[in-house]
Amino acid sequence: MPDTQYLFLGDFVDRGAYSIQVVQLLLCYKALYPHRVTMLRGNHESRTINQLYGFWSECHSHYRDPRVWEMLNEVFDYFPLAALIDNRIFCVHGGLSPDVKTIDQVSTLNRFTEPASDGPVPDLLWSDPVEGRGFVRSNRGAGHFWGADVSRNFCAINGLDYIIRAHQLVMDGFEWTHDDKVLTLFSAPNYVYRSGNSAAILKLDAALQKEFITFDAVTKDEPQESGKVPAFFM
Repeated sequence: MPDTQYLFLGDFVDRGAYSIQVVQLLLCYKALYPHRVTMLRGNHESRTINQLYGFWSECHSHYRDPRVWEMLNEVFDYFPLAALIDNRIFCVHGGLSPDVKTIDQVSTLNRFTEPASDGPVPDLLWSDPVEGRGFVRSNRGAGHFWGADVSRNFCAINGLDYIIRAHQLVMDGFEWTHDDKVLTLFSAPNYVYRSGNSAAILKLDAALQKEFITFDAVTKDEPQESGKVPAFFM
C-alpha cells in the first residue's frame, strides 16, 4: 500500500450487500494513507439516491441509528468529483458536461453539498458516452449522453490521452469507446447477484503503460445472512 497510488471511481454503496463494510474499510485506508488513496464521488454517494437503493436500509438494519447514515453522507460531500493522472488522464465517475470545457473548471464547482438534479456536478456523476455527436439529456433523470466529438475536443483542449470513468455495467469489466478516448471500468462482479459480469481494475506503471486485471465474483449466490441483501436487490 505505501508504495502504490490507489484511485477509486465512486459508487462505494448500493452495489450489493456489505456497503457499510466496503466504505468503512476504504475510509480506514484513506486515513492511514491519505496521500496514497483517492476516493471520487459517485452518483450513489448521494442522500437522494442511496436512501432509495439500499444504503439507508443497510445502515438502519446494522446500526439502528439514522445518524450513522447521515454522518456517512456528510463524509461523501467532501469526496472530490474528478482526478487527474500525470496531467494526461482525466478520471471521473460518470462523464462530461456541456458546462465544463476545461479541467480547471471542475475545481471551481461546489461539491460540499447534496448534488442537484441538473448542472455540471450531476453531469460529472451521471453522464454516459454514446454513439453520435454533442450532448443530449440522459434518460437516467440526471446528466447527459455525450458523443465522440465531445470526447475528442475535451481531450484536445486539456492535453489528455483519454478519459477513465465508471458508472455503467460492462460485461468484461472494461470497455473502450469513442476511438479509445473513453475507458469505462466496472469493478462490481456479478452486479446485484444476477448480471453475470466480470469486473476489472486498471494498473498503470510509471510510464502509464496499461495492465487490466479482471476477476469474477467469489460466489454467484446472494449472501445467506439474513438482512444482508438490500430489498432493492431482491
